[in-house]
Amino acid sequence: MVGIILASHGDFADGILESATMIFGEQENVASCVLKPSEGPDDIKKKMEDAINSFDDQEEILFLIDLWGGTPFNQANSLFEEHKDKWTIVAGMNLPMVIEAFASRLSMDSAQQIATAIIPSATDGVKIKPEELAPAGGNDQAEDDTGAPEEPKGSLPEGTVVGDGKIDYVLARIDSRLLHGQVATNWAKATNPNRIIVVSDAVAQDSLRKSLIEQAAPPGVKANVIPIDKMIEVDKDPRFGKTRALLLFENPEDMLRAIEGGMDVHEVNIGSMAHSKGKVVVNNVISMDETDIESYERMEELGVQFDVRKVPSDSSGRLNDLLKKAKAGLQNAK
Repeated sequence: MVGIILASHGDFADGILESATMIFGEQENVASCVLKPSEGPDDIKKKMEDAINSFDDQEEILFLIDLWGGTPFNQANSLFEEHKDKWTIVAGMNLPMVIEAFASRLSMDSAQQIATAIIPSATDGVKIKPEELAPAGGNDQAEDDTGAPEEPKGSLPEGTVVGDGKIDYVLARIDSRLLHGQVATNWAKATNPNRIIVVSDAVAQDSLRKSLIEQAAPPGVKANVIPIDKMIEVDKDPRFGKTRALLLFENPEDMLRAIEGGMDVHEVNIGSMAHSKGKVVVNNVISMDETDIESYERMEELGVQFDVRKVPSDSSGRLNDLLKKAKAGLQNAK
Protein backbone atom coordinates (compact mmCIF):
# COMPACT_ATOMS: atom_id res chain seq x y z
CA MET A 1 0.00 0.00 0.00
CA VAL A 2 1.24 3.49 -0.87
CA GLY A 3 2.72 5.26 2.15
CA ILE A 4 1.55 8.80 2.88
CA ILE A 5 3.49 11.54 4.67
CA LEU A 6 1.54 14.63 5.81
CA ALA A 7 3.96 17.47 6.56
CA SER A 8 3.45 21.04 7.71
CA HIS A 9 4.63 24.04 9.65
CA GLY A 10 3.29 23.74 13.21
CA ASP A 11 0.67 21.16 14.17
CA PHE A 12 -1.44 21.45 11.01
CA ALA A 13 -0.44 17.99 9.72
CA ASP A 14 -1.28 16.37 13.08
CA GLY A 15 -4.69 18.03 13.11
CA ILE A 16 -5.62 17.17 9.54
CA LEU A 17 -4.60 13.55 10.11
CA GLU A 18 -6.84 13.41 13.17
CA SER A 19 -9.75 14.91 11.21
CA ALA A 20 -9.28 12.57 8.25
CA THR A 21 -9.10 9.57 10.59
CA MET A 22 -12.39 10.58 12.24
CA ILE A 23 -14.03 10.58 8.83
CA PHE A 24 -12.30 7.69 7.05
CA GLY A 25 -11.08 5.48 9.89
CA GLU A 26 -7.66 4.44 11.15
CA GLN A 27 -4.97 4.16 8.48
CA GLU A 28 -1.80 2.12 8.16
CA ASN A 29 1.36 3.50 6.57
CA VAL A 30 0.38 7.12 7.16
CA ALA A 31 2.34 9.57 9.30
CA SER A 32 2.22 13.28 10.11
CA CYS A 33 5.49 15.20 10.38
CA VAL A 34 5.41 18.72 11.83
CA LEU A 35 8.04 21.45 11.97
CA LYS A 36 8.00 23.11 15.39
CA PRO A 37 9.02 26.79 15.82
CA SER A 38 12.18 25.73 17.63
CA GLU A 39 13.19 23.20 14.96
CA GLY A 40 15.12 23.42 11.71
CA PRO A 41 15.25 21.70 8.31
CA ASP A 42 17.22 18.69 9.56
CA ASP A 43 14.60 18.00 12.24
CA ILE A 44 11.66 17.75 9.85
CA LYS A 45 13.74 15.73 7.37
CA LYS A 46 14.67 13.25 10.13
CA LYS A 47 10.99 12.89 11.06
CA MET A 48 10.10 12.13 7.45
CA GLU A 49 12.88 9.56 7.13
CA ASP A 50 11.84 7.84 10.37
CA ALA A 51 8.21 7.76 9.24
CA ILE A 52 9.07 6.26 5.87
CA ASN A 53 11.28 3.64 7.50
CA SER A 54 8.36 2.63 9.71
CA PHE A 55 6.15 1.82 6.69
CA ASP A 56 5.70 -1.75 5.52
CA ASP A 57 6.86 -0.76 2.04
CA GLN A 58 8.97 2.26 1.07
CA GLU A 59 8.63 1.71 -2.67
CA GLU A 60 5.71 4.11 -3.21
CA ILE A 61 5.54 7.31 -1.10
CA LEU A 62 3.16 10.26 -1.44
CA PHE A 63 4.02 13.52 0.35
CA LEU A 64 1.13 15.89 1.08
CA ILE A 65 2.66 19.23 2.11
CA ASP A 66 1.07 22.40 3.43
CA LEU A 67 3.00 24.99 1.38
CA TRP A 68 5.01 24.85 -1.83
CA GLY A 69 8.53 26.16 -1.26
CA GLY A 70 8.41 26.03 2.56
CA THR A 71 10.83 24.06 4.73
CA PRO A 72 8.67 20.88 4.88
CA PHE A 73 8.37 20.97 1.08
CA ASN A 74 12.08 21.57 0.57
CA GLN A 75 13.06 18.66 2.82
CA ALA A 76 10.51 16.35 1.21
CA ASN A 77 11.92 17.41 -2.14
CA SER A 78 15.45 16.47 -1.07
CA LEU A 79 14.18 12.96 -0.31
CA PHE A 80 12.09 12.85 -3.47
CA GLU A 81 15.06 13.53 -5.76
CA GLU A 82 16.42 10.03 -5.27
CA HIS A 83 13.04 8.38 -5.93
CA LYS A 84 11.42 10.68 -8.50
CA ASP A 85 10.42 7.75 -10.69
CA LYS A 86 7.84 6.61 -8.08
CA TRP A 87 7.53 9.09 -5.22
CA THR A 88 5.36 12.20 -5.51
CA ILE A 89 4.84 15.54 -3.74
CA VAL A 90 1.57 17.49 -3.70
CA ALA A 91 1.44 20.88 -1.95
CA GLY A 92 -1.61 22.85 -0.81
CA MET A 93 -2.81 20.09 1.50
CA ASN A 94 -6.45 20.26 2.57
CA LEU A 95 -8.87 17.80 4.15
CA PRO A 96 -10.68 16.74 0.93
CA MET A 97 -7.27 15.97 -0.58
CA VAL A 98 -6.21 13.78 2.34
CA ILE A 99 -9.50 11.87 2.44
CA GLU A 100 -9.36 11.27 -1.31
CA ALA A 101 -5.79 10.00 -0.96
CA PHE A 102 -6.92 7.51 1.71
CA ALA A 103 -9.75 6.33 -0.53
CA SER A 104 -7.60 6.11 -3.65
CA ARG A 105 -5.12 3.81 -1.92
CA LEU A 106 -7.82 1.14 -1.87
CA SER A 107 -7.74 0.82 -5.66
CA MET A 108 -4.40 2.37 -6.71
CA ASP A 109 -0.92 1.13 -5.91
CA SER A 110 1.05 4.03 -7.42
CA ALA A 111 1.81 7.28 -5.57
CA GLN A 112 1.81 9.16 -8.85
CA GLN A 113 -1.59 7.76 -9.80
CA ILE A 114 -2.99 8.86 -6.45
CA ALA A 115 -1.46 12.33 -6.81
CA THR A 116 -3.31 12.80 -10.07
CA ALA A 117 -6.57 11.44 -8.64
CA ILE A 118 -6.69 13.71 -5.58
CA ILE A 119 -6.37 17.09 -7.32
CA PRO A 120 -10.04 17.37 -8.41
CA SER A 121 -11.26 16.69 -4.85
CA ALA A 122 -8.76 19.20 -3.45
CA THR A 123 -9.96 21.96 -5.76
CA ASP A 124 -13.66 21.05 -5.61
CA GLY A 125 -13.43 21.29 -1.82
CA VAL A 126 -12.79 25.03 -2.06
CA LYS A 127 -16.18 26.74 -2.19
CA ILE A 128 -17.62 30.04 -1.07
CA LYS A 129 -20.96 31.38 0.16
CA PRO A 130 -22.63 33.55 -0.97
CA GLU A 131 -21.94 32.02 -4.38
CA GLU A 132 -21.84 35.40 -6.14
CA LEU A 133 -18.51 36.11 -4.46
CA ALA A 134 -16.87 33.27 -6.38
CA PRO A 135 -14.68 34.20 -9.37
CA ALA A 136 -16.24 33.70 -12.79
CA GLY A 137 -16.18 29.99 -13.61
CA GLY A 138 -15.42 28.98 -10.01
CA ASN A 139 -17.59 27.48 -7.29
CA ASP A 140 -20.19 26.54 -9.87
CA GLN A 141 -22.80 24.65 -7.94
CA ALA A 142 -25.42 24.61 -10.66
CA GLU A 143 -26.65 21.09 -11.28
CA ASP A 144 -28.87 19.36 -13.78
CA ASP A 145 -32.10 18.48 -12.00
CA THR A 146 -33.17 16.02 -14.67
CA GLY A 147 -34.28 12.86 -12.98
CA ALA A 148 -34.27 14.24 -9.44
CA PRO A 149 -36.19 11.98 -7.09
CA GLU A 150 -38.48 14.86 -6.11
CA GLU A 151 -39.90 14.75 -9.64
CA PRO A 152 -39.53 11.92 -12.16
CA LYS A 153 -37.98 12.89 -15.48
CA GLY A 154 -40.37 15.46 -16.85
CA SER A 155 -39.79 14.55 -20.48
CA LEU A 156 -40.75 10.93 -19.92
CA PRO A 157 -44.40 9.92 -19.68
CA GLU A 158 -45.56 7.88 -16.74
CA GLY A 159 -44.95 4.18 -17.24
CA THR A 160 -41.75 4.67 -19.23
CA VAL A 161 -39.18 2.07 -18.18
CA VAL A 162 -35.58 3.25 -17.89
CA GLY A 163 -32.98 0.50 -17.63
CA ASP A 164 -34.48 -2.36 -15.69
CA GLY A 165 -37.00 0.00 -14.09
CA LYS A 166 -35.64 -0.48 -10.57
CA ILE A 167 -33.52 1.77 -8.37
CA ASP A 168 -30.22 0.20 -7.35
CA TYR A 169 -29.88 0.84 -3.60
CA VAL A 170 -26.12 0.75 -3.09
CA LEU A 171 -26.56 1.47 0.62
CA ALA A 172 -29.53 1.95 2.96
CA ARG A 173 -28.22 3.46 6.19
CA ILE A 174 -29.68 4.52 9.53
CA ASP A 175 -27.70 7.49 10.85
CA SER A 176 -29.10 10.19 13.11
CA ARG A 177 -26.55 12.62 11.65
CA LEU A 178 -27.75 11.85 8.11
CA LEU A 179 -25.36 13.32 5.50
CA HIS A 180 -22.07 14.09 7.22
CA GLY A 181 -18.38 13.64 6.47
CA GLN A 182 -18.18 9.87 6.85
CA VAL A 183 -21.10 9.42 4.47
CA ALA A 184 -20.19 12.12 1.94
CA THR A 185 -16.67 10.81 1.54
CA ASN A 186 -16.15 7.34 2.95
CA TRP A 187 -19.43 5.58 2.14
CA ALA A 188 -19.98 7.49 -1.10
CA LYS A 189 -16.53 6.45 -2.28
CA ALA A 190 -17.15 2.83 -1.30
CA THR A 191 -20.59 2.53 -2.91
CA ASN A 192 -20.38 4.98 -5.84
CA PRO A 193 -23.96 6.35 -5.86
CA ASN A 194 -25.21 8.99 -8.27
CA ARG A 195 -27.86 10.06 -5.74
CA ILE A 196 -27.83 10.47 -1.99
CA ILE A 197 -31.42 10.52 -0.77
CA VAL A 198 -32.34 11.57 2.76
CA VAL A 199 -35.74 10.06 3.52
CA SER A 200 -37.40 11.98 6.33
CA ASP A 201 -40.72 13.74 6.83
CA ALA A 202 -39.18 16.01 9.47
CA VAL A 203 -36.20 17.14 7.38
CA ALA A 204 -38.33 17.56 4.24
CA GLN A 205 -40.37 20.15 6.16
CA ASP A 206 -37.29 21.96 7.51
CA SER A 207 -36.07 24.26 4.73
CA LEU A 208 -32.75 25.07 6.44
CA ARG A 209 -31.75 21.45 7.14
CA LYS A 210 -32.90 20.46 3.67
CA SER A 211 -30.78 23.15 2.06
CA LEU A 212 -27.69 22.26 4.08
CA ILE A 213 -28.01 18.58 3.18
CA GLU A 214 -28.46 19.30 -0.52
CA GLN A 215 -25.27 21.38 -0.47
CA ALA A 216 -23.25 18.76 1.43
CA ALA A 217 -23.17 16.16 -1.35
CA PRO A 218 -19.74 15.14 -2.65
CA PRO A 219 -18.70 16.27 -6.15
CA GLY A 220 -20.62 14.53 -8.91
CA VAL A 221 -23.42 13.30 -6.64
CA LYS A 222 -26.83 14.95 -6.23
CA ALA A 223 -28.43 15.02 -2.78
CA ASN A 224 -32.20 15.06 -2.27
CA VAL A 225 -34.48 15.21 0.75
CA ILE A 226 -37.93 13.68 0.34
CA PRO A 227 -40.76 12.49 2.62
CA ILE A 228 -41.20 8.78 3.28
CA ASP A 229 -44.42 8.37 1.29
CA LYS A 230 -42.82 10.13 -1.68
CA MET A 231 -39.84 7.76 -1.51
CA ILE A 232 -42.21 4.79 -1.57
CA GLU A 233 -43.74 6.21 -4.76
CA VAL A 234 -40.33 6.84 -6.34
CA ASP A 235 -39.25 3.28 -5.52
CA LYS A 236 -42.06 1.99 -7.74
CA ASP A 237 -41.49 4.48 -10.60
CA PRO A 238 -39.71 2.73 -13.52
CA ARG A 239 -38.38 6.08 -14.79
CA PHE A 240 -35.66 5.93 -12.11
CA GLY A 241 -34.25 2.64 -13.35
CA LYS A 242 -30.72 4.02 -13.79
CA THR A 243 -30.48 5.56 -10.31
CA ARG A 244 -27.79 4.31 -7.93
CA ALA A 245 -29.10 5.56 -4.60
CA LEU A 246 -27.53 5.82 -1.17
CA LEU A 247 -30.46 6.08 1.26
CA LEU A 248 -30.20 7.80 4.64
CA PHE A 249 -32.79 7.48 7.41
CA GLU A 250 -32.65 9.23 10.81
CA ASN A 251 -34.08 6.31 12.76
CA PRO A 252 -35.27 2.70 12.38
CA GLU A 253 -38.91 3.71 12.68
CA ASP A 254 -38.74 5.67 9.42
CA MET A 255 -36.84 2.84 7.75
CA LEU A 256 -39.46 0.29 8.85
CA ARG A 257 -42.28 2.47 7.54
CA ALA A 258 -40.60 2.67 4.13
CA ILE A 259 -39.99 -1.08 3.96
CA GLU A 260 -43.54 -1.90 5.06
CA GLY A 261 -44.66 0.52 2.37
CA GLY A 262 -43.07 -1.74 -0.20
CA MET A 263 -39.56 -0.37 -0.71
CA ASP A 264 -37.21 -2.97 -2.14
CA VAL A 265 -34.58 -2.84 0.64
CA HIS A 266 -33.16 -6.11 1.99
CA GLU A 267 -30.02 -5.00 3.84
CA VAL A 268 -29.66 -2.07 6.24
CA ASN A 269 -26.47 -0.50 7.50
CA ILE A 270 -26.66 0.87 11.05
CA GLY A 271 -24.20 3.72 11.46
CA SER A 272 -24.91 5.96 14.42
CA MET A 273 -27.94 6.71 16.58
CA ALA A 274 -27.49 9.62 18.96
CA HIS A 275 -28.26 9.30 22.64
CA SER A 276 -31.28 11.11 24.06
CA LYS A 277 -33.57 10.82 27.06
CA GLY A 278 -35.04 7.34 27.37
CA LYS A 279 -32.38 5.66 25.23
CA VAL A 280 -29.73 3.18 26.35
CA VAL A 281 -26.15 3.39 25.07
CA VAL A 282 -25.22 0.05 23.47
CA ASN A 283 -21.85 1.02 21.95
CA ASN A 284 -19.85 4.20 21.38
CA VAL A 285 -22.11 5.49 18.57
CA ILE A 286 -25.49 3.75 18.99
CA SER A 287 -28.28 4.24 21.52
CA MET A 288 -31.72 2.62 21.49
CA ASP A 289 -35.11 2.81 23.14
CA GLU A 290 -38.02 0.36 23.10
CA THR A 291 -39.44 1.77 19.87
CA ASP A 292 -36.08 1.32 18.13
CA ILE A 293 -35.85 -2.28 19.34
CA GLU A 294 -39.37 -3.07 18.12
CA SER A 295 -38.60 -1.55 14.71
CA TYR A 296 -35.44 -3.60 14.28
CA GLU A 297 -37.18 -6.79 15.34
CA ARG A 298 -40.02 -6.14 12.92
CA MET A 299 -37.56 -5.57 10.07
CA GLU A 300 -35.88 -8.87 10.96
CA GLU A 301 -39.27 -10.57 10.66
CA LEU A 302 -39.55 -9.07 7.17
CA GLY A 303 -36.25 -10.68 6.19
CA VAL A 304 -34.00 -7.61 6.43
CA GLN A 305 -30.30 -8.26 7.07
CA PHE A 306 -28.27 -5.83 9.19
CA ASP A 307 -24.73 -4.54 8.88
CA VAL A 308 -23.54 -2.59 11.95
CA ARG A 309 -20.61 -0.42 10.83
CA LYS A 310 -19.69 3.24 11.22
CA VAL A 311 -17.31 3.26 8.24
CA PRO A 312 -16.62 0.67 5.51
CA SER A 313 -13.26 -0.31 7.01
CA ASP A 314 -14.88 -1.37 10.32
CA SER A 315 -15.73 -5.00 11.01
CA SER A 316 -19.45 -5.68 10.83
CA GLY A 317 -21.10 -6.02 14.23
CA ARG A 318 -24.04 -8.19 15.32
CA LEU A 319 -27.34 -6.39 15.78
CA ASN A 320 -28.73 -9.10 18.08
CA ASP A 321 -25.95 -8.47 20.60
CA LEU A 322 -26.85 -4.78 20.66
CA LEU A 323 -30.56 -5.53 21.03
CA LYS A 324 -29.89 -7.77 24.03
CA LYS A 325 -27.78 -5.06 25.63
CA ALA A 326 -30.47 -2.44 24.98
CA LYS A 327 -33.21 -4.62 26.48
CA ALA A 328 -31.13 -5.31 29.59
CA GLY A 329 -30.34 -1.62 30.00
CA LEU A 330 -33.96 -0.57 29.64
CA GLN A 331 -35.06 -3.24 32.11
CA ASN A 332 -32.49 -2.07 34.67
CA ALA A 333 -33.65 1.50 34.23
CA LYS A 334 -37.22 0.65 35.21
